Amino acid sequence: MSASKSAVPSPEAVARSARRVLAAEDGARAIADVERHGIEVRKNMARLRELREAREAADAAIAATLPAPATKKRTRKSRR
Repeated sequence: MSASKSAVPSPEAVARSARRVLAAEDGARAIADVERHGIEVRKNMARLRELREAREAADAAIAATLPAPATKKRTRKSRR
């Protein structure tokens, strides 16, 4: 019984090794895509936040210049 490995790998071992390499490359590519997408999402969120804060500040400035709305007097309902 010979339990030693041969110097030449079998075709199945070569194919298995090639599949592992391809899977590792695909995984790295997928992780890079997810990270890039996350960066794009965070940039867009920051841009939208700045726009919202600017709009809210402008609305607050306009509201500060307007006179306060007059309060309405409450009227009693007449009994029938």
